[in-house]
Amino acid sequence: MVAKAAFEGVERGAVIVVIDVLRCSSTIVASLANGASSVIPAETVKEARKFRESHPGSILAGERGGLKPKGFDQGNSPLEFTSKTVAGKSIILTTTSGTKALIRSKKAEWVLVGALLNAKRVAEKSLDIAQKEKGGISLTLAGTKGGFSLEDFICAGAIIENLGDEEVRLSDAASAASLSFRGARDRLYENILKGQHAQNLVRLGFEDDVEFCCRLDYSSVVPIYRNGVITSLS
Repeated sequence: MVAKAAFEGVERGAVIVVIDVLRCSSTIVASLANGASSVIPAETVKEARKFRESHPGSILAGERGGLKPKGFDQGNSPLEFTSKTVAGKSIILTTTSGTKALIRSKKAEWVLVGALLNAKRVAEKSLDIAQKEKGGISLTLAGTKGGFSLEDFICAGAIIENLGDEEVRLSDAASAASLSFRGARDRLYENILKGQHAQNLVRLGFEDDVEFCCRLDYSSVVPIYRNGVITSLS
Protein backbone atom coordinates (compact mmCIF):
# COMPACT_ATOMS: atom_id res chain seq x y z
CA MET A 1 0.00 0.00 0.00
CA VAL A 2 1.21 3.47 -0.85
CA ALA A 3 0.06 6.37 1.31
CA LYS A 4 0.05 9.76 -0.36
CA ALA A 5 0.91 12.79 1.74
CA ALA A 6 -0.74 15.83 0.21
CA PHE A 7 -2.18 19.18 1.24
CA GLU A 8 -5.78 20.29 1.48
CA GLY A 9 -7.25 20.71 -1.97
CA VAL A 10 -4.83 18.25 -3.60
CA GLU A 11 -6.35 14.90 -2.74
CA ARG A 12 -8.09 14.25 0.54
CA GLY A 13 -7.41 10.80 1.88
CA ALA A 14 -8.46 8.49 4.64
CA VAL A 15 -6.64 10.58 7.25
CA ILE A 16 -6.61 14.35 7.66
CA VAL A 17 -4.03 15.95 9.95
CA VAL A 18 -4.89 19.52 10.93
CA ILE A 19 -1.85 21.65 11.82
CA ASP A 20 -1.80 25.00 13.64
CA VAL A 21 1.53 25.09 15.47
CA LEU A 22 1.12 28.59 16.94
CA ARG A 23 -0.85 27.82 18.95
CA CYS A 24 -4.10 25.87 18.60
CA SER A 25 -2.65 22.42 17.84
CA SER A 26 -0.01 22.77 20.52
CA THR A 27 -2.61 23.85 23.08
CA ILE A 28 -4.80 20.84 22.26
CA VAL A 29 -1.86 18.44 22.59
CA ALA A 30 -0.75 20.04 25.87
CA SER A 31 -4.29 19.99 27.28
CA LEU A 32 -4.87 16.30 26.60
CA ALA A 33 -1.35 15.41 27.75
CA ASN A 34 -2.11 17.13 31.05
CA GLY A 35 -5.32 15.21 31.63
CA ALA A 36 -8.11 17.21 30.00
CA SER A 37 -11.00 14.88 29.19
CA SER A 38 -11.77 16.56 25.88
CA VAL A 39 -11.50 19.71 23.78
CA ILE A 40 -14.55 21.06 21.96
CA PRO A 41 -13.62 23.39 19.08
CA ALA A 42 -15.90 26.33 18.32
CA GLU A 43 -15.72 28.48 15.22
CA THR A 44 -16.72 31.79 16.79
CA VAL A 45 -16.54 33.45 20.19
CA LYS A 46 -20.34 33.56 20.31
CA GLU A 47 -20.57 29.85 19.56
CA ALA A 48 -17.99 29.08 22.24
CA ARG A 49 -20.05 30.95 24.83
CA LYS A 50 -23.17 29.01 23.81
CA PHE A 51 -21.31 25.72 24.12
CA ARG A 52 -20.25 26.75 27.62
CA GLU A 53 -23.90 27.13 28.60
CA SER A 54 -24.58 23.51 27.68
CA HIS A 55 -21.32 22.26 29.23
CA PRO A 56 -21.27 23.68 32.79
CA GLY A 57 -17.96 23.22 34.54
CA SER A 58 -15.98 23.32 31.31
CA ILE A 59 -13.12 25.73 30.65
CA LEU A 60 -13.86 28.50 28.14
CA ALA A 61 -10.63 29.24 26.28
CA GLY A 62 -9.33 30.84 23.12
CA GLU A 63 -8.06 33.95 21.41
CA ARG A 64 -8.77 36.64 18.90
CA GLY A 65 -5.81 38.61 17.64
CA GLY A 66 -3.68 36.45 19.92
CA LEU A 67 -5.40 37.69 23.08
CA LYS A 68 -7.97 36.14 25.41
CA PRO A 69 -11.54 37.30 24.64
CA LYS A 70 -13.40 39.16 27.37
CA GLY A 71 -14.97 36.86 29.93
CA PHE A 72 -12.99 33.76 28.92
CA ASP A 73 -11.29 31.61 31.56
CA GLN A 74 -8.07 31.12 29.62
CA GLY A 75 -6.39 32.25 26.44
CA ASN A 76 -4.64 30.11 23.84
CA SER A 77 -1.28 29.69 25.55
CA PRO A 78 -0.37 25.99 25.84
CA LEU A 79 1.55 26.88 29.01
CA GLU A 80 -1.72 27.81 30.74
CA PHE A 81 -3.15 24.32 30.32
CA THR A 82 -1.37 22.60 33.19
CA SER A 83 -2.52 19.41 34.89
CA LYS A 84 -3.63 21.47 37.89
CA THR A 85 -5.83 23.59 35.64
CA VAL A 86 -7.31 21.10 33.17
CA ALA A 87 -7.13 17.55 34.58
CA GLY A 88 -10.50 15.84 34.22
CA LYS A 89 -12.13 18.88 32.59
CA SER A 90 -13.55 19.61 29.18
CA ILE A 91 -12.20 22.64 27.30
CA ILE A 92 -14.20 24.72 24.85
CA LEU A 93 -11.68 26.30 22.50
CA THR A 94 -12.04 28.91 19.78
CA THR A 95 -9.11 30.40 17.86
CA THR A 96 -8.65 32.63 14.86
CA SER A 97 -7.53 29.89 12.46
CA GLY A 98 -7.00 26.49 14.06
CA THR A 99 -10.48 25.64 15.28
CA LYS A 100 -11.94 26.82 11.97
CA ALA A 101 -9.64 24.44 10.09
CA LEU A 102 -10.75 21.60 12.35
CA ILE A 103 -14.43 22.31 11.87
CA ARG A 104 -14.01 22.46 8.09
CA SER A 105 -12.60 18.93 8.26
CA LYS A 106 -15.27 17.45 10.53
CA LYS A 107 -17.00 15.33 7.89
CA ALA A 108 -13.92 13.16 7.41
CA GLU A 109 -13.82 9.86 9.28
CA TRP A 110 -10.29 10.35 10.59
CA VAL A 111 -9.20 13.85 11.67
CA LEU A 112 -6.05 14.07 13.78
CA VAL A 113 -4.34 17.11 15.28
CA GLY A 114 -0.67 17.59 14.48
CA ALA A 115 1.99 19.83 15.99
CA LEU A 116 5.74 19.83 16.34
CA LEU A 117 5.12 18.57 19.87
CA ASN A 118 3.73 15.26 18.56
CA ALA A 119 5.10 15.14 15.00
CA LYS A 120 6.61 11.66 15.18
CA ARG A 121 3.67 10.05 16.93
CA VAL A 122 0.99 11.63 14.74
CA ALA A 123 2.94 10.51 11.66
CA GLU A 124 3.05 6.93 12.93
CA LYS A 125 -0.67 6.90 13.73
CA SER A 126 -1.59 8.51 10.41
CA LEU A 127 0.39 5.96 8.44
CA ASP A 128 -1.05 3.08 10.42
CA ILE A 129 -4.62 4.25 9.81
CA ALA A 130 -3.98 5.02 6.12
CA GLN A 131 -2.58 1.53 5.58
CA LYS A 132 -5.55 -0.12 7.27
CA GLU A 133 -8.05 2.05 5.39
CA LYS A 134 -6.11 1.72 2.12
CA GLY A 135 -6.20 5.48 1.73
CA GLY A 136 -3.96 8.52 1.89
CA ILE A 137 -2.92 11.23 4.28
CA SER A 138 -3.88 14.87 3.79
CA LEU A 139 -2.18 17.62 5.77
CA THR A 140 -4.36 20.67 6.38
CA LEU A 141 -2.41 23.79 7.34
CA ALA A 142 -4.47 26.33 9.28
CA GLY A 143 -2.09 29.15 8.42
CA THR A 144 -2.54 32.70 9.63
CA LYS A 145 -5.98 34.11 8.81
CA GLY A 146 -6.17 31.72 5.88
CA GLY A 147 -2.74 32.62 4.50
CA PHE A 148 0.58 30.80 4.36
CA SER A 149 2.28 30.18 7.69
CA LEU A 150 5.95 29.25 7.96
CA GLU A 151 5.64 27.22 11.16
CA ASP A 152 2.76 25.09 9.84
CA PHE A 153 4.68 24.34 6.64
CA ILE A 154 7.76 23.30 8.61
CA CYS A 155 5.62 21.17 10.92
CA ALA A 156 4.07 19.42 7.92
CA GLY A 157 7.60 18.59 6.83
CA ALA A 158 8.43 17.20 10.28
CA ILE A 159 5.43 14.89 10.08
CA ILE A 160 6.27 13.83 6.53
CA GLU A 161 9.85 13.04 7.53
CA ASN A 162 8.47 10.45 9.96
CA LEU A 163 6.26 8.66 7.42
CA GLY A 164 9.12 6.64 5.94
CA ASP A 165 10.52 6.82 2.41
CA GLU A 166 9.63 3.33 1.28
CA GLU A 167 5.88 3.39 1.94
CA VAL A 168 4.92 6.94 1.02
CA ARG A 169 4.47 8.75 -2.28
CA LEU A 170 4.58 12.51 -1.81
CA SER A 171 2.92 15.36 -3.63
CA ASP A 172 5.22 18.19 -4.72
CA ALA A 173 3.89 20.37 -1.91
CA ALA A 174 4.62 17.65 0.63
CA SER A 175 8.14 17.19 -0.76
CA ALA A 176 8.72 20.94 -0.45
CA ALA A 177 7.58 20.87 3.19
CA SER A 178 9.92 17.97 3.90
CA LEU A 179 12.85 19.86 2.40
CA SER A 180 11.89 22.94 4.40
CA PHE A 181 11.93 20.98 7.65
CA ARG A 182 15.31 19.42 6.85
CA GLY A 183 16.76 22.89 6.39
CA ALA A 184 15.20 24.22 9.60
CA ARG A 185 15.43 21.32 12.05
CA ASP A 186 18.87 22.07 13.54
CA ARG A 187 17.72 25.55 14.58
CA LEU A 188 13.99 25.01 14.72
CA TYR A 189 13.10 27.72 17.22
CA GLU A 190 15.29 30.34 15.56
CA ASN A 191 13.89 29.55 12.12
CA ILE A 192 10.27 29.62 13.23
CA LEU A 193 10.91 32.97 14.90
CA LYS A 194 11.44 34.34 11.38
CA GLY A 195 7.75 33.83 10.65
CA GLN A 196 5.32 36.74 10.90
CA HIS A 197 2.96 34.96 13.26
CA ALA A 198 5.78 34.06 15.65
CA GLN A 199 7.02 37.64 15.59
CA ASN A 200 3.54 38.92 16.38
CA LEU A 201 3.24 36.56 19.35
CA VAL A 202 6.60 37.78 20.64
CA ARG A 203 5.35 41.38 20.39
CA LEU A 204 2.30 40.39 22.42
CA GLY A 205 4.51 38.87 25.12
CA PHE A 206 4.16 35.19 24.19
CA GLU A 207 7.76 34.31 23.31
CA ASP A 208 7.68 31.46 25.83
CA ASP A 209 4.72 30.00 23.94
CA VAL A 210 6.68 30.05 20.69
CA GLU A 211 9.60 28.30 22.35
CA PHE A 212 7.35 25.62 23.84
CA CYS A 213 5.54 25.01 20.54
CA CYS A 214 8.92 24.35 18.87
CA ARG A 215 9.74 21.38 21.10
CA LEU A 216 9.96 18.54 18.65
CA ASP A 217 8.43 15.18 19.65
CA TYR A 218 7.74 16.40 23.18
CA SER A 219 4.52 14.39 23.54
CA SER A 220 3.11 11.04 22.46
CA VAL A 221 -0.48 12.28 22.56
CA VAL A 222 -2.40 12.08 19.27
CA PRO A 223 -5.67 14.05 19.41
CA ILE A 224 -8.57 12.81 17.27
CA TYR A 225 -11.53 15.00 16.30
CA ARG A 226 -14.78 13.08 15.93
CA ASN A 227 -18.43 13.95 16.48
CA GLY A 228 -17.54 17.51 17.40
CA VAL A 229 -15.16 16.55 20.21
CA ILE A 230 -11.38 16.10 20.41
CA THR A 231 -10.06 13.32 22.61
CA SER A 232 -6.78 11.44 22.85
CA LEU A 233 -6.26 8.53 20.47
CA SER A 234 -3.22 7.34 22.39
